[in-house]
Amino acid sequence: MSGLTQELPPLVDVLVAHAGRGAERHRALWAFDARLAHVARTTSEPAIGQMRLAWWNDVIDDAAVRKGRGEPVVDALRATGAMAAPGLVAMIDGWEILVVEPEIDVDGLRAYAAGRGGGLFRALADVADAPDWLEAAGQVWALWDMAGHVGDAALADAALALAREIAPQMDGARWPRGWKPLRILATLARQDVLAGRRAPLGMPRSLAWRLLRIALVGR
Repeated sequence: MSGLTQELPPLVDVLVAHAGRGAERHRALWAFDARLAHVARTTSEPAIGQMRLAWWNDVIDDAAVRKGRGEPVVDALRATGAMAAPGLVAMIDGWEILVVEPEIDVDGLRAYAAGRGGGLFRALADVADAPDWLEAAGQVWALWDMAGHVGDAALADAALALAREIAPQMDGARWPRGWKPLRILATLARQDVLAGRRAPLGMPRSLAWRLLRIALVGR
């Protein structure tokens, strides 16, 4: 599954390194998110984008485990057991917002964040009935990440504003030891959101130091 690393950002490699025995499962789920992002980024016709996303729904629903065989992300999801993770369909629904909506309003941002962010965090934590603060953490991360990758400054600002509104719902979070990668990512995203900073591109040295501090001391 090392080939999946080529399409994942350096931040994900850091997070996966903290996942212990679940590292390959985490890597497969992040690769799935990257595939959905690629669909959203490269689709100019909404109907075609919906068909491409529907293919992933069919893969998830395929009890015969045949559809998509040979596709690296599909194979990785199946090999690690991540294909059965809660939240995968929600992730697809979240990314679909970006595919079909020509202009994304606050309601669209909420749906995107709940689907992509809440879905991914549930999948990584492997809990179908996630606590509200974990869902909120996933939403804050998704909006922070969007703000750092969209070219529309107004949309980026709206995403950060909504993330700041949601961030207090993370108060009182108690992170199990096995959720350390999620704690690191959620803490990083929340710090930036409250400071009005978008997700950075790549891995600047300042980000690497912040990740190390959060991993060691929790903030």
